[in-house]
Amino acid sequence: MVKRAGGALLLSIEIDHASPRPVGTQLYSALRELMLSGAIAGGERLPATRTLANELGVSRTTVIHAFDRLIAEGLIESRVGAGSFVSGALNSDRPQQPPDAGRSGTSRREPRLSRAMAWAVDRFGPRPRLPHQPRPFVTALPAFDAFPMAQWARLMAKHWRADRTEVMGYGEPSGHAGLRRAIAGHLRSNRGIPCEADEIFIVGGAQQAFHLVGSVLLDPGDRVWFENPGAIGARNSLLACGADLVPVPVDREGLRVDDGLALARDFRLAFVTPSHQQPLGHIMSLERRFALLSAAEQAGAWIVEDDYDGEFFFGRRPLPTLKSVDRTGLVIYVGTFSKSLFPSLRLGFMLVPGDLVETFRRVAAAFVPGVPSSIQAAVAEFIDEGHFATHIRRMRRIYQERHGALCEAAARQLGGLLDVVPTDSGLHTTGHLPPHLSELAVAAAADAQRITVSPIARFSIEPTAVNGLVLGFGGVKPPAIRAGVEVLARVLEDLARPARRRATG
Repeated sequence: MVKRAGGALLLSIEIDHASPRPVGTQLYSALRELMLSGAIAGGERLPATRTLANELGVSRTTVIHAFDRLIAEGLIESRVGAGSFVSGALNSDRPQQPPDAGRSGTSRREPRLSRAMAWAVDRFGPRPRLPHQPRPFVTALPAFDAFPMAQWARLMAKHWRADRTEVMGYGEPSGHAGLRRAIAGHLRSNRGIPCEADEIFIVGGAQQAFHLVGSVLLDPGDRVWFENPGAIGARNSLLACGADLVPVPVDREGLRVDDGLALARDFRLAFVTPSHQQPLGHIMSLERRFALLSAAEQAGAWIVEDDYDGEFFFGRRPLPTLKSVDRTGLVIYVGTFSKSLFPSLRLGFMLVPGDLVETFRRVAAAFVPGVPSSIQAAVAEFIDEGHFATHIRRMRRIYQERHGALCEAAARQLGGLLDVVPTDSGLHTTGHLPPHLSELAVAAAADAQRITVSPIARFSIEPTAVNGLVLGFGGVKPPAIRAGVEVLARVLEDLARPARRRATG
């Protein structure tokens, strides 16, 4: 190759002086792309910094800084007395861009996934994520408008002024000691669960808890009883751990234990939502609870109890938690502050049996990134000062009012179209559709009108006999609920009209 005395001509580089992007960054990126793409061959001499600066209309200092960055990356070699050259290493064999890659350079080849994840993505991945801003009838959103923000802001400001090691460090892997004590006290007095602070582990939300339990207790292919329909987050977390989910039907008494035994007597873990079945809302009877505990003890299996909204009962007093009647030591209780406070906290906890405490302590120290200590400390004080209990009482009244608004509006406007089921707790309920209306079609048509109703199928591993919708009421005020029912009534009527014509024609 004939060397050019002045180095390669780099007139293709365009510098936009009006751009907010620094000139030096533009030059560095352009040179780097020319070298990696092969437009400038390895070993080729580059222009002197003064020459390139004059040609591009930039300062020499800018060019020197760009060259220094590329030298640090090994893309340019500087030779004393000879100048700067493109690294010869770029002439060696390198992975090539696939011929069908787009202009962005991103390959269109399908990534190779684990078998469990490939199955999960194919089965559940294409469904769009639900909107997570308040609107009728989004599920899993608490009443943001009723949260005591002034008290919370005061506590957060206080803990941000705490010792910097506490605020900025990694924190205790198992969780902030004050929060663990506060949660243990709350569970003893409000949920009837005898427990100690060292059995509590703080995690980044309930879904992290489910994934952690699956990672610690399951081998790929282990069989897990799972309510069908059931909780989406837990389902996805356990699938990611390689669990073989066994869809066990539920009825008005909760998970059908006899069906679970018929499907998989050798189960390794069972997942249940006994206080308010997700999504159907049933409360697991005491008989079923004892049957489940007995089945787990005989199989040597663990039980995960998800008490995702158990704080928010109204009407009659709820049955005790499964954990509170457990004498087998096999129940892992998972709670979250996403509903009782707000979701962006990403704060949950596990109460594990004594036999697992040391195991989870070691796992937390090695693998769990933890939640910011300042947030944990603020929540602990929020509980200790009594604000949490006051907030829960207020939310119970608010959710009862919003549930009543939904049921009253549905009774007036949805007769014959959707049978809304009253509930005694939580932030959502369900409604049953007549056979001629498709829950999937209703959900799609409602979304086009900016209301969100979730089909039961979204929560199901295998098809169920239930043709219905999940309706969230916690996150919106009664006027918006009533307006949403009006829109839903029009959607259902529009979909029902062709079906009636076909039936009569």
